[in-house]
Amino acid sequence: MKTAIPERTVAWGWVLYDGDCTICTRTAQRCRGWLERVGFQIAALQTAGVDVECERDEHGRPTEMVVVLPDGKKLGGADGFVAIARRVWWGWPLYALAQVPGVMELLRAAYRYVAARRTCSGGACTIPQQRKVSDWLMLVALPVLVLLTRDLYPAWLFMWLLAWSLFFGCKWLTWRRGVRVNDNVGCLMSLGYLFGWVGMDTKRFFRRMPVRFHPKWSDWVWPVANILTGAVLIWMLARQMVEAWPIVAGWTGMVGIVLCLHFGLFQLVALMWRRAGVMATPLMQEPWRSASLAEFWGRRWNSGFHDLANELIFRPLIGKCGTAGAMLMVFLVSGLIHDLIISVPARGGYGLPTAYFLFQGLAVLFERTTMAKRIGLGRGWRGWSFVVICTMGPAYWLFHPIFIHNVILPMLQAIGAT
Repeated sequence: MKTAIPERTVAWGWVLYDGDCTICTRTAQRCRGWLERVGFQIAALQTAGVDVECERDEHGRPTEMVVVLPDGKKLGGADGFVAIARRVWWGWPLYALAQVPGVMELLRAAYRYVAARRTCSGGACTIPQQRKVSDWLMLVALPVLVLLTRDLYPAWLFMWLLAWSLFFGCKWLTWRRGVRVNDNVGCLMSLGYLFGWVGMDTKRFFRRMPVRFHPKWSDWVWPVANILTGAVLIWMLARQMVEAWPIVAGWTGMVGIVLCLHFGLFQLVALMWRRAGVMATPLMQEPWRSASLAEFWGRRWNSGFHDLANELIFRPLIGKCGTAGAMLMVFLVSGLIHDLIISVPARGGYGLPTAYFLFQGLAVLFERTTMAKRIGLGRGWRGWSFVVICTMGPAYWLFHPIFIHNVILPMLQAIGAT
């Protein structure tokens, strides 16, 4: 391998890109600042003095970027991205993911797919109409890849891998659509959205807050308190209950996990982004204050999924199915996704999570009827009570006993909680 680069001392090496590609050049220049801060220098492969062998197409154009490390090792394409990710703290999730068997092959395929479909001529680069297919690539390929590993991992670990694959696939899809309409989105913000935030609304995340946000001390206290409370539920109460009441112990552990993540860690991350001037809306918006099911599912519970479902399902279908039909389809898809994440790892209870969400959709429709309005649903204590009954009453359909026994209890045991 021939490797000759301009003489300059660097800590971790060089990042070399296709200088004839406007997209590659623009991306490299946007990333120059933080790459240099972590020890990388950038240069075009066509720069005088750069002599690095790399993969090329039939026209002699480079087909991938190249990362050259100080020891002369050359990493192309997705492998180069992973090598860079290893050097920055916010890139470690990508580096860790790449260590999972089969993931690196998928990342390489995705890189080759996108790189092969850019067309550069006359100084302009575009990704042609096939780009819409690549938008969905991660959302389809990642879960399929994880499903093929079903027998390689414990049920609880398989569940988390499957959930992550769906989550990152959705992140990829929304990011691709977001950067298409936001040309000024830099590399750092893109990486922050993909690996440092759990929401799905690129329109807000890629827009700076008009007024500087200064969190109060109480804004920080409540998420920390939720994390501590969740830890107590997981590592103290569940441990005491597991012998006599295993189902109750499993539910206690699940509540603890939700408190630690959704009401704790994710809230803290949202505060950090907002303090930095990024419009990151917290996932949970005080759901206990909901006076109607429509308010609970539409605005206060898991806003990330609501944003995604509204863009991908509700708005495209409302003209064909009407408001009620489009809304029921959102609940149906949500049920099927939960069945995939819950029932498939548990190897049982199929259909119960879907039934739970279909029930929620029908309850929302009933809430809008004249009869429901007459008895006071949708407002006040009656509306609040209806929300509690509908969401918590059939909750055993969502997290059914088979899931508790086969997934949650083994997971609690694995993390030392039981």
